Amino acid sequence: VQLQASGGGLVQAGASLRLSCAASGRTLSSYQMAWFRQTPGKDREFVATISLYGTGTFYTDSVKGRFTISRDNAENMVYLAMNSLKPEDTAVYYCAARMTSRSDSYNYWVPGSYNYWGQGTLVTVSS
Repeated sequence: VQLQASGGGLVQAGASLRLSCAASGRTLSSYQMAWFRQTPGKDREFVATISLYGTGTFYTDSVKGRFTISRDNAENMVYLAMNSLKPEDTAVYYCAARMTSRSDSYNYWVPGSYNYWGQGTLVTVSS
């Protein structure tokens, strides 16, 4: 599956953005999807994940209550709605996909457990 992330930009603190991830090559419902982010000099950080049919989600603590991950399998799209953005949310955001026979909760925060990655979209939040 090929992934294409978009929707990043420069916003002020407190603003909202919605990131999109378009999938092609294979039906999205075969994959658990996730968003990660990375800043220069740091490891890629887990942000959120959603199960194959959207029935389960997990978030990193710092974004709980502000970010919402969703998916539309019919359109082969995954979204990350980001509200109340903070300067510390500034990063390149990546969408990722994995096909696994294990539970959705198994190592979902580990970048290496995902097989496919998009190219990243930059989110910059100014104070």
